[in-house]
Amino acid sequence: MLNDLGDIIRFHRKKSGLTQAQLAQLAGIGKAAVYDLEHRTKSTRIDTLQKVLNVLNISVKLTSPIMNAYEELKHEARASVRSQD
Repeated sequence: MLNDLGDIIRFHRKKSGLTQAQLAQLAGIGKAAVYDLEHRTKSTRIDTLQKVLNVLNISVKLTSPIMNAYEELKHEARASVRSQD
């Protein structure tokens, strides 16, 4: 079961036929950083995580109630402008 980010990264890496060293090289990071991500042994910088996710073609969507409300306001504003045209 893919319950955490480390499992997801490992699963995608293996399905892509990549070793940790190959993934690290493609992402421009050290092999130890890939190991740490997969095994949750250390904190990882967000830019390092993003490099790995990009190589594996994994996207992450961050959401929150505040972001949802903001998007709804933008949608309503666009609809209002269109109805005035």
